[in-house]
Amino acid sequence: MLLESLEAHQFRNLSGKISWGKGLNIIYGDNGQGKTNWLEAIYLLATTKSFRTPRLQEAIRFGEDLAVVRGQVSRSRDVQRDLQVTIQGNAKALSVNGKREAVMRYLSQLHTVAFTADELEVIRGGPEARRKFLDRGGISLHHSYVQTLSDYHRVIKQKNQLLHDVSDAEMSIAAARILIEPWNEQLVGLSAIIHRARADYVERLRQALETRLFGREEISIRYVSSLEGKGDLRDYEALIAERLQLRLQAEIASSRALIGPHRDDLEILFDGHDIRTFGSSGQQRSALILLDLAAISVYYLWHGEYPLFLMDDVDAELDRRRIGHLLEYLEGRTQTFVTTSKESLVKQFAARAIVYEVRDGEIVQRATSETDLITTIATGTSII
Repeated sequence: MLLESLEAHQFRNLSGKISWGKGLNIIYGDNGQGKTNWLEAIYLLATTKSFRTPRLQEAIRFGEDLAVVRGQVSRSRDVQRDLQVTIQGNAKALSVNGKREAVMRYLSQLHTVAFTADELEVIRGGPEARRKFLDRGGISLHHSYVQTLSDYHRVIKQKNQLLHDVSDAEMSIAAARILIEPWNEQLVGLSAIIHRARADYVERLRQALETRLFGREEISIRYVSSLEGKGDLRDYEALIAERLQLRLQAEIASSRALIGPHRDDLEILFDGHDIRTFGSSGQQRSALILLDLAAISVYYLWHGEYPLFLMDDVDAELDRRRIGHLLEYLEGRTQTFVTTSKESLVKQFAARAIVYEVRDGEIVQRATSETDLITTIATGTSII
Protein backbone atom coordinates (compact mmCIF):
# COMPACT_ATOMS: atom_id res chain seq x y z
CA MET A 1 0.00 0.00 0.00
CA LEU A 2 1.50 3.31 -1.09
CA LEU A 3 0.28 6.89 -0.98
CA GLU A 4 1.92 8.28 -4.11
CA SER A 5 0.71 11.86 -3.85
CA LEU A 6 -1.46 14.15 -1.76
CA GLU A 7 -3.17 17.39 -2.72
CA ALA A 8 -4.97 19.77 -0.36
CA HIS A 9 -7.19 22.76 -1.07
CA GLN A 10 -8.47 25.04 1.69
CA PHE A 11 -7.77 22.36 4.29
CA ARG A 12 -6.42 24.33 7.25
CA ASN A 13 -3.42 26.33 5.93
CA LEU A 14 -2.33 23.75 3.35
CA SER A 15 -1.88 24.30 -0.35
CA GLY A 16 -0.26 22.40 -3.18
CA LYS A 17 0.50 18.81 -4.08
CA ILE A 18 3.19 16.51 -2.72
CA SER A 19 4.67 13.34 -4.20
CA TRP A 20 5.76 11.06 -1.37
CA GLY A 21 8.65 8.64 -1.03
CA LYS A 22 8.06 4.90 -0.68
CA GLY A 23 9.81 4.56 2.67
CA LEU A 24 10.47 7.13 5.38
CA ASN A 25 9.09 10.63 4.79
CA ILE A 26 10.16 13.31 7.29
CA ILE A 27 8.01 16.45 7.39
CA TYR A 28 10.16 19.15 8.93
CA GLY A 29 9.56 22.77 9.91
CA ASP A 30 9.05 25.24 12.72
CA ASN A 31 6.01 24.98 14.96
CA GLY A 32 2.83 26.45 13.50
CA GLN A 33 3.88 26.02 9.86
CA GLY A 34 1.56 23.11 9.02
CA LYS A 35 3.55 19.90 9.58
CA THR A 36 0.78 18.25 11.56
CA ASN A 37 -1.81 19.53 9.07
CA TRP A 38 -0.22 17.46 6.30
CA LEU A 39 -0.28 14.42 8.57
CA GLU A 40 -3.91 15.14 9.42
CA ALA A 41 -4.75 15.37 5.70
CA ILE A 42 -3.27 11.90 5.13
CA TYR A 43 -5.27 10.55 8.06
CA LEU A 44 -8.44 12.18 6.73
CA LEU A 45 -7.93 10.67 3.28
CA ALA A 46 -7.64 7.21 4.84
CA THR A 47 -10.23 7.33 7.60
CA THR A 48 -12.57 10.21 6.61
CA LYS A 49 -11.90 11.59 10.12
CA SER A 50 -9.46 13.89 11.88
CA PHE A 51 -7.21 12.82 14.76
CA ARG A 52 -7.43 16.40 16.10
CA THR A 53 -11.13 17.26 16.17
CA PRO A 54 -14.48 15.47 15.85
CA ARG A 55 -15.84 18.56 14.03
CA LEU A 56 -14.42 18.38 10.53
CA GLN A 57 -15.76 21.82 9.61
CA GLU A 58 -13.06 23.23 11.92
CA ALA A 59 -10.48 22.04 9.37
CA ILE A 60 -11.88 24.23 6.59
CA ARG A 61 -9.74 27.33 6.06
CA PHE A 62 -11.26 30.36 7.72
CA GLY A 63 -13.54 32.25 5.36
CA GLU A 64 -13.99 29.34 2.93
CA ASP A 65 -17.03 27.11 2.39
CA LEU A 66 -15.36 23.78 1.71
CA ALA A 67 -12.07 21.91 1.81
CA VAL A 68 -10.79 19.14 -0.45
CA VAL A 69 -8.12 16.50 0.17
CA ARG A 70 -7.19 14.30 -2.78
CA GLY A 71 -4.63 11.51 -3.11
CA GLN A 72 -3.43 8.78 -5.41
CA VAL A 73 -3.02 5.35 -3.83
CA SER A 74 -1.38 2.26 -5.31
CA ARG A 75 -2.10 -1.19 -3.97
CA SER A 76 -0.75 -4.67 -4.67
CA ARG A 77 -1.15 -6.07 -8.20
CA ASP A 78 -0.65 -2.57 -9.69
CA VAL A 79 -4.10 -1.36 -8.62
CA GLN A 80 -4.33 2.44 -8.43
CA ARG A 81 -7.09 4.57 -6.98
CA ASP A 82 -7.74 8.31 -6.85
CA LEU A 83 -9.35 9.13 -3.49
CA GLN A 84 -11.02 12.37 -2.48
CA VAL A 85 -12.66 13.72 0.66
CA THR A 86 -14.65 16.93 0.40
CA ILE A 87 -15.75 18.73 3.57
CA GLN A 88 -18.57 21.24 3.39
CA GLY A 89 -20.05 22.41 6.65
CA ASN A 90 -20.99 19.38 8.74
CA ALA A 91 -21.13 17.12 5.67
CA LYS A 92 -18.44 15.19 3.85
CA ALA A 93 -18.45 13.56 0.43
CA LEU A 94 -16.23 10.62 -0.51
CA SER A 95 -15.18 9.55 -3.97
CA VAL A 96 -13.04 6.86 -5.57
CA ASN A 97 -11.85 7.46 -9.13
CA GLY A 98 -14.27 10.36 -9.40
CA LYS A 99 -17.36 8.39 -8.34
CA ARG A 100 -19.23 8.91 -5.06
CA GLU A 101 -18.65 6.09 -2.61
CA ALA A 102 -20.26 4.95 0.65
CA VAL A 103 -18.14 5.00 3.80
CA MET A 104 -18.00 1.24 4.18
CA ARG A 105 -16.52 0.71 0.71
CA TYR A 106 -14.34 3.81 0.84
CA LEU A 107 -12.59 2.64 4.02
CA SER A 108 -11.19 -0.39 2.19
CA GLN A 109 -9.03 1.81 -0.06
CA LEU A 110 -6.34 3.12 2.31
CA HIS A 111 -5.42 2.31 5.89
CA THR A 112 -3.22 4.15 8.38
CA VAL A 113 -1.94 3.46 11.86
CA ALA A 114 -1.23 6.75 13.64
CA PHE A 115 0.79 7.59 16.74
CA THR A 116 -0.15 11.04 18.06
CA ALA A 117 -0.23 12.76 21.44
CA ASP A 118 -4.00 12.28 21.60
CA GLU A 119 -3.61 8.56 20.90
CA LEU A 120 -1.72 8.20 24.18
CA GLU A 121 -5.20 8.22 25.73
CA VAL A 122 -5.30 4.55 24.67
CA ILE A 123 -2.70 3.95 27.40
CA ARG A 124 -3.35 6.77 29.84
CA GLY A 125 -7.04 7.52 29.45
CA GLY A 126 -10.34 5.83 30.16
CA PRO A 127 -11.84 2.70 28.59
CA GLU A 128 -13.51 4.60 25.73
CA ALA A 129 -10.16 5.37 24.07
CA ARG A 130 -9.16 1.70 24.23
CA ARG A 131 -12.52 0.56 22.83
CA LYS A 132 -12.06 2.96 19.92
CA PHE A 133 -8.58 1.55 19.32
CA LEU A 134 -9.99 -1.97 19.14
CA ASP A 135 -12.88 -0.89 16.92
CA ARG A 136 -10.50 0.78 14.46
CA GLY A 137 -8.67 -2.52 14.31
CA GLY A 138 -11.89 -4.43 13.75
CA ILE A 139 -12.81 -2.08 10.88
CA SER A 140 -9.38 -2.60 9.32
CA LEU A 141 -10.15 -6.32 8.98
CA HIS A 142 -13.91 -6.24 8.34
CA HIS A 143 -15.22 -3.03 6.79
CA SER A 144 -18.83 -4.12 7.43
CA TYR A 145 -18.01 -3.72 11.14
CA VAL A 146 -18.58 0.03 10.61
CA GLN A 147 -22.28 -0.67 10.13
CA THR A 148 -22.43 -2.92 13.20
CA LEU A 149 -20.97 -0.16 15.38
CA SER A 150 -23.29 2.44 13.88
CA ASP A 151 -26.32 0.24 14.52
CA TYR A 152 -25.22 -0.51 18.07
CA HIS A 153 -24.71 3.15 19.01
CA ARG A 154 -28.07 4.05 17.45
CA VAL A 155 -29.87 1.38 19.50
CA ILE A 156 -28.07 2.40 22.71
CA LYS A 157 -29.02 6.05 22.14
CA GLN A 158 -32.66 5.18 21.55
CA LYS A 159 -32.76 2.83 24.50
CA ASN A 160 -31.26 5.48 26.78
CA GLN A 161 -33.96 7.92 25.73
CA LEU A 162 -36.65 5.33 26.39
CA LEU A 163 -35.18 4.51 29.81
CA HIS A 164 -35.26 8.20 30.66
CA ASP A 165 -38.91 8.49 29.56
CA VAL A 166 -39.90 5.36 31.48
CA SER A 167 -38.18 6.65 34.60
CA ASP A 168 -39.92 10.02 34.36
CA ALA A 169 -43.30 8.34 33.86
CA GLU A 170 -42.77 6.13 36.94
CA MET A 171 -43.98 3.19 34.86
CA SER A 172 -44.23 -0.31 36.33
CA ILE A 173 -41.38 -2.74 35.60
CA ALA A 174 -43.77 -5.03 33.70
CA ALA A 175 -44.95 -2.21 31.44
CA ALA A 176 -41.42 -0.91 30.94
CA ARG A 177 -40.19 -4.37 30.00
CA ILE A 178 -42.68 -4.54 27.14
CA LEU A 179 -41.40 -1.25 25.71
CA ILE A 180 -37.70 -1.95 26.18
CA GLU A 181 -37.61 -5.60 25.11
CA PRO A 182 -37.47 -4.89 21.32
CA TRP A 183 -34.36 -2.76 21.84
CA ASN A 184 -32.76 -5.40 24.06
CA GLU A 185 -33.37 -8.03 21.40
CA GLN A 186 -31.41 -5.93 18.92
CA LEU A 187 -28.66 -5.34 21.48
CA VAL A 188 -28.13 -9.06 22.03
CA GLY A 189 -27.20 -9.72 18.41
CA LEU A 190 -25.16 -6.55 17.88
CA SER A 191 -23.34 -6.95 21.20
CA ALA A 192 -22.32 -10.49 20.32
CA ILE A 193 -20.78 -9.36 17.02
CA ILE A 194 -18.86 -6.55 18.74
CA HIS A 195 -17.67 -8.79 21.59
CA ARG A 196 -16.35 -11.44 19.21
CA ALA A 197 -14.74 -8.93 16.85
CA ARG A 198 -12.88 -7.22 19.69
CA ALA A 199 -11.85 -10.45 21.40
CA ASP A 200 -10.58 -11.83 18.08
CA TYR A 201 -8.64 -8.65 17.34
CA VAL A 202 -7.03 -8.62 20.79
CA GLU A 203 -5.89 -12.22 20.29
CA ARG A 204 -4.35 -11.29 16.94
CA LEU A 205 -2.61 -8.30 18.56
CA ARG A 206 -1.35 -10.49 21.38
CA GLN A 207 0.26 -12.92 18.95
CA ALA A 208 1.88 -10.07 16.98
CA LEU A 209 3.24 -8.07 19.94
CA GLU A 210 7.01 -7.48 19.86
CA THR A 211 6.93 -7.33 23.63
CA ARG A 212 10.60 -6.45 24.21
CA LEU A 213 11.39 -4.16 21.28
CA PHE A 214 12.26 -1.13 23.43
CA GLY A 215 13.28 -2.54 26.80
CA ARG A 216 13.22 -5.37 29.29
CA GLU A 217 9.64 -4.89 30.44
CA GLU A 218 7.17 -7.29 28.89
CA ILE A 219 3.84 -5.91 27.66
CA SER A 220 0.70 -8.07 27.81
CA ILE A 221 -2.90 -7.34 26.85
CA ARG A 222 -6.28 -8.87 27.56
CA TYR A 223 -9.82 -8.03 26.51
CA VAL A 224 -12.00 -7.49 29.59
CA SER A 225 -15.73 -7.93 29.09
CA SER A 226 -18.02 -6.11 31.50
CA LEU A 227 -19.83 -9.45 31.80
CA GLU A 228 -16.71 -11.23 33.02
CA GLY A 229 -17.52 -13.28 36.12
CA LYS A 230 -21.27 -13.10 35.45
CA GLY A 231 -21.56 -16.36 33.54
CA ASP A 232 -20.26 -18.27 30.51
CA LEU A 233 -18.81 -15.81 27.99
CA ARG A 234 -18.57 -18.60 25.43
CA ASP A 235 -22.37 -18.37 25.12
CA TYR A 236 -22.36 -14.59 24.97
CA GLU A 237 -25.86 -14.16 23.52
CA ALA A 238 -27.49 -16.14 26.32
CA LEU A 239 -25.41 -14.40 28.98
CA ILE A 240 -26.13 -10.86 27.85
CA ALA A 241 -29.83 -11.62 27.33
CA GLU A 242 -29.98 -12.85 30.93
CA ARG A 243 -28.13 -9.81 32.28
CA LEU A 244 -30.39 -7.41 30.36
CA GLN A 245 -33.39 -8.99 32.06
CA LEU A 246 -31.83 -8.96 35.52
CA ARG A 247 -30.59 -5.37 35.34
CA LEU A 248 -33.67 -3.72 33.87
CA GLN A 249 -34.71 -2.05 37.13
CA ALA A 250 -31.20 -0.67 37.66
CA GLU A 251 -31.13 0.65 34.09
CA ILE A 252 -34.46 2.43 34.60
CA ALA A 253 -33.22 3.93 37.86
CA SER A 254 -30.06 5.28 36.19
CA SER A 255 -31.84 6.18 32.90
CA ARG A 256 -29.04 4.62 30.85
CA ALA A 257 -27.96 1.29 29.42
CA LEU A 258 -25.71 -0.52 31.87
CA ILE A 259 -25.20 -3.78 29.99
CA GLY A 260 -23.23 -4.21 26.77
CA PRO A 261 -19.79 -3.94 25.16
CA HIS A 262 -19.88 -0.14 25.50
CA ARG A 263 -18.68 -0.86 29.04
CA ASP A 264 -15.82 -3.23 28.13
CA ASP A 265 -12.10 -2.46 28.34
CA LEU A 266 -8.64 -3.50 27.18
CA GLU A 267 -6.23 -4.41 29.97
CA ILE A 268 -2.62 -3.37 29.26
CA LEU A 269 0.06 -4.62 31.65
CA PHE A 270 3.85 -4.36 31.80
CA ASP A 271 5.53 -7.04 33.87
CA GLY A 272 2.10 -7.78 35.32
CA HIS A 273 1.37 -4.19 36.45
CA ASP A 274 -1.29 -1.81 35.13
CA ILE A 275 0.68 0.49 32.83
CA ARG A 276 -1.89 3.30 33.17
CA THR A 277 -1.21 3.53 36.91
CA PHE A 278 2.36 2.32 37.35
CA GLY A 279 4.06 2.90 33.99
CA SER A 280 6.46 5.78 33.42
CA SER A 281 5.85 8.23 30.60
CA GLY A 282 8.48 6.49 28.47
CA GLN A 283 7.02 3.06 29.16
CA GLN A 284 3.53 4.29 28.26
CA ARG A 285 4.76 5.70 24.95
CA SER A 286 6.63 2.50 24.20
CA ALA A 287 3.54 0.45 24.98
CA LEU A 288 1.44 2.45 22.50
CA ILE A 289 4.12 2.05 19.82
CA LEU A 290 4.14 -1.70 20.45
CA LEU A 291 0.36 -1.83 20.07
CA ASP A 292 0.61 0.20 16.84
CA LEU A 293 3.31 -2.09 15.45
CA ALA A 294 1.19 -5.11 16.36
CA ALA A 295 -1.76 -3.48 14.54
CA ILE A 296 0.47 -3.06 11.48
CA SER A 297 1.43 -6.74 11.61
CA VAL A 298 -2.17 -7.87 12.05
CA TYR A 299 -3.22 -5.81 9.04
CA TYR A 300 -0.38 -7.26 6.96
CA LEU A 301 -1.18 -10.85 7.91
CA TRP A 302 -4.83 -10.31 6.97
CA HIS A 303 -4.44 -8.26 3.76
CA GLY A 304 -0.95 -9.17 2.53
CA GLU A 305 0.22 -5.53 2.45
CA TYR A 306 1.29 -2.97 5.01
CA PRO A 307 -0.72 0.10 6.03
CA LEU A 308 0.78 3.59 6.28
CA PHE A 309 2.32 4.62 9.59
CA LEU A 310 1.97 8.21 10.83
CA MET A 311 3.78 9.73 13.78
CA ASP A 312 3.35 13.35 14.84
CA ASP A 313 6.15 15.22 16.62
CA VAL A 314 8.29 12.10 16.85
CA ASP A 315 11.06 13.64 18.98
CA ALA A 316 8.56 14.87 21.59
CA GLU A 317 7.12 11.41 22.11
CA LEU A 318 10.19 9.15 21.94
CA ASP A 319 13.88 9.47 22.78
CA ARG A 320 16.48 9.02 20.04
CA ARG A 321 17.19 5.41 20.97
CA ARG A 322 13.56 4.41 20.68
CA ILE A 323 13.16 6.41 17.45
CA GLY A 324 16.12 4.52 15.97
CA HIS A 325 14.67 1.14 16.98
CA LEU A 326 11.28 2.10 15.60
CA LEU A 327 12.48 3.33 12.22
CA GLU A 328 14.79 0.33 11.84
CA TYR A 329 11.84 -1.98 12.51
CA LEU A 330 9.60 -0.17 10.01
CA GLU A 331 12.20 0.04 7.25
CA GLY A 332 11.19 -2.18 4.33
CA ARG A 333 7.74 -2.63 5.80
CA THR A 334 5.64 0.53 5.86
CA GLN A 335 5.50 3.85 4.10
CA THR A 336 6.14 6.06 7.11
CA PHE A 337 5.40 9.74 7.73
CA VAL A 338 6.87 11.56 10.74
CA THR A 339 6.93 15.23 11.71
CA THR A 340 9.63 17.06 13.62
CA SER A 341 10.92 20.57 14.27
CA LYS A 342 14.43 19.39 15.23
CA GLU A 343 17.20 19.83 12.62
CA SER A 344 19.45 17.46 14.56
CA LEU A 345 16.93 14.64 14.29
CA VAL A 346 16.42 15.31 10.58
CA LYS A 347 20.18 15.11 9.98
CA GLN A 348 20.42 11.89 11.97
CA PHE A 349 17.88 10.03 9.83
CA ALA A 350 18.20 11.89 6.50
CA ALA A 351 20.25 9.13 4.88
CA ARG A 352 17.26 6.77 4.95
CA ALA A 353 14.51 9.34 4.26
CA ILE A 354 13.07 11.96 1.98
CA VAL A 355 12.75 15.24 3.88
CA TYR A 356 10.08 17.85 3.19
CA GLU A 357 10.29 21.31 4.72
CA VAL A 358 7.00 23.07 5.41
CA ARG A 359 6.56 26.84 5.53
CA ASP A 360 3.13 28.37 5.92
CA GLY A 361 1.44 25.17 4.77
CA GLU A 362 3.54 24.70 1.63
CA ILE A 363 6.38 22.30 0.91
CA VAL A 364 9.31 24.52 0.01
CA GLN A 365 12.18 22.03 0.10
CA ARG A 366 12.52 18.36 -0.70
CA ALA A 367 15.86 16.84 0.27
CA THR A 368 16.61 13.38 -1.09
CA SER A 369 19.98 12.79 0.56
CA GLU A 370 21.90 13.80 3.65
CA THR A 371 24.20 15.99 1.54
CA ASP A 372 21.23 17.82 0.02
CA LEU A 373 19.73 18.29 3.46
CA ILE A 374 22.86 19.81 4.98
CA THR A 375 23.22 22.11 1.99
CA THR A 376 19.62 23.35 2.10
CA ILE A 377 19.60 23.91 5.85
CA ALA A 378 22.90 25.78 5.64
CA THR A 379 22.02 27.98 2.68
CA GLY A 380 18.24 28.23 2.89
CA THR A 381 17.99 27.44 -0.83
CA SER A 382 15.16 25.41 -2.31
CA ILE A 383 15.78 22.23 -4.32
CA ILE A 384 12.26 21.75 -5.68
